Amino acid sequence: MEKLNPQQMERLLKLLDDRQKSLEEEVRVERAQQDGYLDLASEVPDAGDASFASLSVDLGNASVVRDVNELNAIQRARARIEEGTYGECAECGYMIPYERLEAQPTAERCAPCQDVYEKTHAEARKGSTL
Repeated sequence: MEKLNPQQMERLLKLLDDRQKSLEEEVRVERAQQDGYLDLASEVPDAGDASFASLSVDLGNASVVRDVNELNAIQRARARIEEGTYGECAECGYMIPYERLEAQPTAERCAPCQDVYEKTHAEARKGSTL
């Protein structure tokens, strides 16, 4: 498979830029909402309202973590661009098809290698359990 041409790289860089801006805005909005929920939780004497506010903060934290993880993936993709390895599968070394990169510009692996990775690393993604 061939390396990405300049037009493809330009398109992928635009996708990375657009997604980064969108995520940064989502994080900003989520943080502002969390502040509002924290204020609500501390002001209301009603246990139900406090519980809702606490749940909202927890869900917001999960959303922020997800967005920050994606922002980190964008930074890793930019580092691969700088290194000249963007578009190469981290596992097999073959070029990741442009269509996959267009759908997922932060992809580090081709689809077959990603499938194997997800199956062999499933426990690591689950996190701790009780």
